[in-house]
Amino acid sequence: MHNIYELIRELENIQGLSKHEQLVQGIINAINDKVIQRGDMLPSVNNLIKELGFARETIAKGYKELVSRGIVESKNRIGFYVARENTEHNLRIALIIFAFDSFQEVLYKTFRDSLGTPAVIDIFFHHNNIDVLESIIANVRGKYGMYVVAPIPHKKTPEILGALPLNKFLMIDRYLKMDGDFSYIVQEFEKPTYTAFSQLAPAIRKFRGMVHYHRPASDTPIEILGAYKRFVKDFKIKSVIRTEYVPGSIEKGYVYFTINNAELWLMLKDAKAKGFRLGKDVGILSHNDEVVKEIIFDGITTYSTDFAVMAEKAARFVLTREKIQEVVPTVLLRRGSL
Repeated sequence: MHNIYELIRELENIQGLSKHEQLVQGIINAINDKVIQRGDMLPSVNNLIKELGFARETIAKGYKELVSRGIVESKNRIGFYVARENTEHNLRIALIIFAFDSFQEVLYKTFRDSLGTPAVIDIFFHHNNIDVLESIIANVRGKYGMYVVAPIPHKKTPEILGALPLNKFLMIDRYLKMDGDFSYIVQEFEKPTYTAFSQLAPAIRKFRGMVHYHRPASDTPIEILGAYKRFVKDFKIKSVIRTEYVPGSIEKGYVYFTINNAELWLMLKDAKAKGFRLGKDVGILSHNDEVVKEIIFDGITTYSTDFAVMAEKAARFVLTREKIQEVVPTVLLRRGSL
């Protein structure tokens, strides 16, 4: 079994972690790993100096922080003791996601509200850039009590995320195969996309064809493109795939499918300007539901996972540490646009 000194030394090479932070997190890790328990005496300042080579002021600062957080108590002329085993009173969580889109905002707010306990959530955006993700992980590892990460589908990602402790790691949004046994709460893309298109086939066939916008270098799941291609082939739907929507190019008689909200708003603006009736003159289908899509233009048809449910389950995992491996269902929400 690890001892306190070993757990503190394990953190010494983490970029950006000061020595006093290393001491604080090492002792917290020792409590969480049951190396020490409530009532146990912690190493003296002199022993820490001898074993770790830390300055006396550094150790005093670390112990002072642990005392202020209620994790450690000081007994005059005796030493420092573990005051409680619940180290999560001021839990720090690193939430690492793609970008702050509207549906990601739902995930964040629901996650924050569902924790129901004092916690600090630092949010980071990797923007589907593997170098940015690698930099974020290098800077946050060892500094947080929990890491909630939406991974990038990239060959380097498993190795990058492997630097995080799996008992404090939760994969959300997209599933990516990694070594080890870890928890995840994710959505599927290919099968739900094909299922949603199949259910909409009778409505789509009322139009001349279908246009899908897919940006190859974007964070759009490639599984969606695969499901779309399979659908139009199986159901013999005339189809065009374009890289981006050109303002003003919407035409009567087609169904338009985009995952990008900025493109969706442009389409709706153009449809209104040209006097097109949604569901009659043109069809609109969007991915990832949100309140505004339920309201505008008598409702936009979407298929989406429930990000609020995903966030609630993520918060429950953070609070209980009970292993979870779950795929949140994706549902079709039919409205006036198709």
